[in-house]
Amino acid sequence: MEPELTRIGVSMPDNILTKFDSIIKERGYSSRSEGIRDTLRTYINYHEWMNVIHGRRFATITLIYDHSKNGLTEALAEIKIDYYSIIKSSIHVHIDDNLFLEVLILDGEGEDIKMVAERAIALKGVNYVKLNTAIPDENMS
Repeated sequence: MEPELTRIGVSMPDNILTKFDSIIKERGYSSRSEGIRDTLRTYINYHEWMNVIHGRRFATITLIYDHSKNGLTEALAEIKIDYYSIIKSSIHVHIDDNLFLEVLILDGEGEDIKMVAERAIALKGVNYVKLNTAIPDENMS
């Protein structure tokens, strides 16, 4: 038996909707709803994956952000200050006049690493965040 469906309304900029429509057509979805459901399942799976990050981890967090957004640079600096003990290095590259690509390299407790990523995700002007982790292993050396 099919689960009951609930209708929702979503507001988004035209450029995002145009890109999404192009992707759902390319992937062969029959409707926006089907594409949105698939996207939400992926988001939920990612969130559940983040919930099992525990213990010491090596990690990278890749960010793409618009540094011209008011207060964003300061908010990112605050995160770096709050987690200076686990952020071992960062690489910062100008993509264009307003966009920056930054990669944070971390070594610390999974919960703290996850918090750095979650705080960055929540900031307006951050367009992309990708967290990758590895569990340290004595056989790595």
